Amino acid sequence: MDSTSAFPQQQEMHDLHAEDSSTVSDCESGVSGNTRELQLNSDSFLVRLGEGDVVHDLIKTRFLRGLGLLANQTEILAVHRNACSDVVSQARLQSFHVYAGAVSKLRGGDSNVKYAWYGTSCENDVRDILSNGFSHVHGQSLCLSPDDSPLQSVKSCFVGRDGVRHLILCRVILGRTEIVKPDTKQCYPSSENYDSGVDSFSAPTKYMIWSSRMNTHVWPAYVISFRVPSFKGIEMNEEEHVRPTSPWMPFQNLISVLSKDLPSLDIALISKFYKAKKERKISRHELIQKVRQIAGDKLLISAIKSYRAKKKPTKFQQTRSKNDN
Repeated sequence: MDSTSAFPQQQEMHDLHAEDSSTVSDCESGVSGNTRELQLNSDSFLVRLGEGDVVHDLIKTRFLRGLGLLANQTEILAVHRNACSDVVSQARLQSFHVYAGAVSKLRGGDSNVKYAWYGTSCENDVRDILSNGFSHVHGQSLCLSPDDSPLQSVKSCFVGRDGVRHLILCRVILGRTEIVKPDTKQCYPSSENYDSGVDSFSAPTKYMIWSSRMNTHVWPAYVISFRVPSFKGIEMNEEEHVRPTSPWMPFQNLISVLSKDLPSLDIALISKFYKAKKERKISRHELIQKVRQIAGDKLLISAIKSYRAKKKPTKFQQTRSKNDN
């Protein structure tokens, strides 16, 4: 199966990485191509990307897709690129690349660089972050949202004049991640074996970057400016925002349910990956990602919901259980 055709967003982010590489060289040489330089707010210069620009359209599409039902009510005002127009900014970008290389060597060739959203918290947040990095505005850790799940960052965004909000799309060096509880007081990796924190291995909704690494492992690459209506009274589509995680359903049961809807070749491929997991040739996380690529999240969520509904005790069973006790 061609995973690119099944998951077009993967190809989009690949394209964005490719475009971003050319952007870096433009940034370092001070060339802005066909885009024009604008002042988003005082003392902060960004390069505005116009409609039809490859990166502009990728970011806009990815952002709106992650908003679900809110997408049709959201107005995209502008997409800007960090101009990296001064020596200090260029040094920070070079530092980011150096650290990415160092983490890659430390973690067996994988620095695990991702895109992630940051919701600005005040009117001047964009300017301050581009000028000074993140550490001066945050405490023990920096929390970001995965690029395909911007909703939490949107909700935390400061609403400025005329209802305008700004999200920063960052490049983040995650390295090797560890599970971090939501109410944690942790402010550094639990051991030298880890680089960052997540709330889930299979379907993370939060990336945690520790204070000592905010200015080296996070690069503010783009800014998207938009208006979105009030969240009050808006019902979010669960199927667009809940991603399946394996603890909800044993894989053997999942394969059995999926066999009713998927071609035999796909089921054989899923079974092959499941066998590889049991033989410890691939990790549990890799197995989950493979199954998601083959089956698609919509079908998986439907299967999991069906399984959980059958497992849920009926009112009669609950009443009988109470009487037995």
